[in-house]
Amino acid sequence: MTEFWDWSFAKDAAVQLSWVSLLTVKVTVFSYAIALTLGLVFAVFKTFKIKYLSTIVVGVVEFIRLTPLLLQIFFVYYALPLLGVSISAFAAGIIALGVHYACYCSEVYKAGINCVHGSQLEAAKVLSLPRRVAFTRIILPQAIPPVIPPLGNYLIALFKETPMLSTIGLVEILYRAQLISAATFRPIEPLTIAGIYFLIMSIVASIIVRMCENFFSLRKFGV
Repeated sequence: MTEFWDWSFAKDAAVQLSWVSLLTVKVTVFSYAIALTLGLVFAVFKTFKIKYLSTIVVGVVEFIRLTPLLLQIFFVYYALPLLGVSISAFAAGIIALGVHYACYCSEVYKAGINCVHGSQLEAAKVLSLPRRVAFTRIILPQAIPPVIPPLGNYLIALFKETPMLSTIGLVEILYRAQLISAATFRPIEPLTIAGIYFLIMSIVASIIVRMCENFFSLRKFGV
């Protein structure tokens, strides 16, 4: 009878998966950076009603939110080369995840901006402050702290979506665990270790989000 758990094999699988986990972290960090930045740009266009651009942005955001992420990954990886844009699986995964979650982050940003009383923007106009200065110095510092928790939730959700990138050949944690399982006919150890890695990194992400939330809370009260 085959041993249920082989510690020696589990150790070897853990080493292999630890190297692949670095790639998963890179994809998550780069994709999330795109999501935060592009999401804020989308939110600005949607909130301040910039002629034509706002309508286009709303349409793009709704289209992406209402279509499957897997379809978007396939489109970026397979369709862009047909348009003359050569792209690696790593870059395609980052772009697809980043743009997809940017659409969700834009709604969170928009909610935060709408929570800031409109009278403050009117006061900035009375003081002849440029709109850019009013937004970056008055609106944004008040809009960001309340939306950190939901933005943090999207970080964890994005991290757990990275296994989808295995469909375009990107070898992340779960895909590597499946390869090890198929080669050795021992699925318990690699899949369990992969799950532990996901759990650890999700906990670390949650701690970072909580630290950011506490930091902005202390700044709010001038500590």
